[in-house]
Amino acid sequence: MTDVPPDELSARLQDDDDDVLVLDVRHQDDYDEWHIPDSVNVDVYDELQDDPETATKRLDELPDDREIVTVCAAGVVARTATDVLREQGYDATTLVDGMNGWSRVHRSAPVQTDLDGTLVQVARPGKGCLSHVLISGGEAAVFDPSHYHEEYEAIIDEYDADLAGVFDTHAHADHVSGGADLAERHDVPYYLHPKDALALDSTPIEDGATIEVGTVDVDVIHTPGHSEGSVSFDLEGEALLTGDTLFHESVGRVELGVEAGIEDSDVEGNAATLYESLQRLLDRPDDALVLPAHDPGSPEPPVTATLEDVKAQNADLNRDREDFIETLASDIPDHPPNFERVKRTNVGQEDVPDDELSELELGPNRCAAE
Repeated sequence: MTDVPPDELSARLQDDDDDVLVLDVRHQDDYDEWHIPDSVNVDVYDELQDDPETATKRLDELPDDREIVTVCAAGVVARTATDVLREQGYDATTLVDGMNGWSRVHRSAPVQTDLDGTLVQVARPGKGCLSHVLISGGEAAVFDPSHYHEEYEAIIDEYDADLAGVFDTHAHADHVSGGADLAERHDVPYYLHPKDALALDSTPIEDGATIEVGTVDVDVIHTPGHSEGSVSFDLEGEALLTGDTLFHESVGRVELGVEAGIEDSDVEGNAATLYESLQRLLDRPDDALVLPAHDPGSPEPPVTATLEDVKAQNADLNRDREDFIETLASDIPDHPPNFERVKRTNVGQEDVPDDELSELELGPNRCAAE
């Protein structure tokens, strides 16, 4: 077999005894922007397209005692690389759908808390996205899901629970939310703040509201700034689901909604609003686990840090108000790919066909201020 499914490669990369080598044949700029961790890059993309034989010399320098899995954007050029390598005697296979396929990989692990139930973190290493599933008293709630519903339904089935609600911390800019569709499939409420549910049918949530999932209280904290409707969820002081408001080493950027044309505010005003929102989170218990919706690397769940640790390691939290506003409003990193369309899709202003969703959200995560 010359193809490796993304989930199989993911499992093998987690196995310390599996000596697979991932070879990325894309252009170096594309590799530098977004790649599978610990992969190696040999930029022979043009050669493989124009005249594969010319790539032979550079590929001949690879170790011959490891299985090589080739990767490109969609798996087409990588398959040519696999053919060239096999002709040279290498044990080579191709990652199905390339980086597109890697973006679909989900991994999950329980988060250690004292909640009366189980909190599971679901990570997408190819996107840097983190979502969570809370199970308590036979009920389940999903927070910030991707549009790959089966990942969450499998967890809910494993715990023999019934889905009671789906929550989004905000209208995301880097990936297409599966929240509304997952809720509709199971005929349960989709909870989203009205400021972000611009053209969506959703169950509105407001600051100070409490929603019960089994025997666990989910408290809503309106924390705007990254988006006008951003909220954080406090799970009984044990866990803070902070969306893109607060990361472990950064905070949410403040210009995406403005530049996508869905907010009437300005960047400086958003930065000031985010500063005030963060102060509300910093008053929570120091031992509460901060669980954001993204991690800038390739997250291996569970990704956690106590609020006390976040306060100590997050430089943005040590800025005074004036410095915070000036820094976030002026230091604008590269945007997430297609963020305007992703934003409009997640607020209900644009309807993207199912077969285009995966391609729309491809690329690195860039929702943190850097």
